[in-house]
Amino acid sequence: MKHPAFNIPGLPAQRRTVLRVAAAAAATSLLPTAWAQSSWPTKPVTLIVPFPAGGGTDAFARPLSAQFAKQSGRQMVIDNRGGAGGTLGAGVAAKAAPDGYTLFMGAVHHAIAPSMYPRLDYDIEKDFIPLALVANVPQVLVVNPRTQPGDFKEFLDRVRKSPGRFNYGSAGAGTSHHLAGELFKQQTRTFITHIPYRGAGPALQDLIAGNVDMMFDGLGSSAQHIKGGRIKALMVSGNKRNPAFPDVPCAAELGLPDYTVTTWYALWAPKGVPADVQTRILEEVRKAAASDELKAAWAANGAEFGNLSPVQFGQFVSGEVKRWATVVKASGAKLD
Repeated sequence: MKHPAFNIPGLPAQRRTVLRVAAAAAATSLLPTAWAQSSWPTKPVTLIVPFPAGGGTDAFARPLSAQFAKQSGRQMVIDNRGGAGGTLGAGVAAKAAPDGYTLFMGAVHHAIAPSMYPRLDYDIEKDFIPLALVANVPQVLVVNPRTQPGDFKEFLDRVRKSPGRFNYGSAGAGTSHHLAGELFKQQTRTFITHIPYRGAGPALQDLIAGNVDMMFDGLGSSAQHIKGGRIKALMVSGNKRNPAFPDVPCAAELGLPDYTVTTWYALWAPKGVPADVQTRILEEVRKAAASDELKAAWAANGAEFGNLSPVQFGQFVSGEVKRWATVVKASGAKLD
C-alpha cells in the first residue's frame, strides 16, 4: 500500500519521488537491527563461569554450551573467571555489553554473596536479567576413603572426639559449600575448620590428594569422582536419597532432619538485553534441556532442570537472597 503522502493532490511528481526514496531508505536502515535481533545468535556467545574449571558450575555449563553449539550452529565459549566466591566473575558479567553475546552462569553462591560481601560492585537482582534455573542438585558430604574410612556415624564420632582437628574445603568464603559446613557444625555440635579455595575444582583436587578432610559439595562436581572411587559420599542433604546415588543415606536418615542444602545453577544476562533476544536465549536453553544429551548428563549428576519462567526465577532468587541472609546471621559466618 502506498504511503498517503505520495498521493497528496497537487504534490509535484519530483517531490513524490523524493519522498518514496526517503521512505525506502528509512525502512532499509531498520532492517539490520531487526534482523540481527530476530536471528540471534549470528556469532559466538561467551558464557562467563565465575569459578575455575572442574567445579559444579562447569559440570553444567560445558554440556549446555556443547548442546547450544550443536543446535544453534554457533559456538558458546566458556570463560572461567574464578575468585572471591564467584563475585569477581559476576562483576565482569554485569558490565558486559547487553547484546545477548555475553551471558552469565551463576549459582546459589550469588544469592548468598550480598550477606557476606559488604561492597559488591554489582547487584544480582538489579544488574542482571534472570533467564533460567538450569539445574538444582543436593549437597553431599564427601571424604577421601583412604584418609577417612568407614561410614557417616564412624566419621562423625571421630570428628566429635577431636574438636578442631578436622577441616573442610569449600569453593570460597560465602559459598553454599562454606555455609553447608556451618550448618553441619551447628546441627552436629562439632567444630571443624573452614579452608576456602578459589572454586570447587581446586578444593576437590585437594580432597582427592588427602590435603583436606571433607567437603560439602554439590553432586554436579562430585558425582564423577564418587563414581570413580576417588572420594566417598557419606551423606546427601535433605529427607530423601538421590536417584543417581541410591546407596548414599540422606541426612534425615542419619538423625539430621533439618539439614537441607541444595546447590542450584542458573543463567542470567546483563541488564539491557532486548526482550526479543531474551526470548531467543530462553528458547535455546529450553530446547537444550529437552535434548537426550542434557537429560542424561543431568540425571548422572543427580540434578533436575528448574522449569521456571524468567519471572518465577527472579522471584526465586529474591527469596533465596532473604533466606541465606537469615542463615548467615544465625551462623555468624564471616569472610576468612
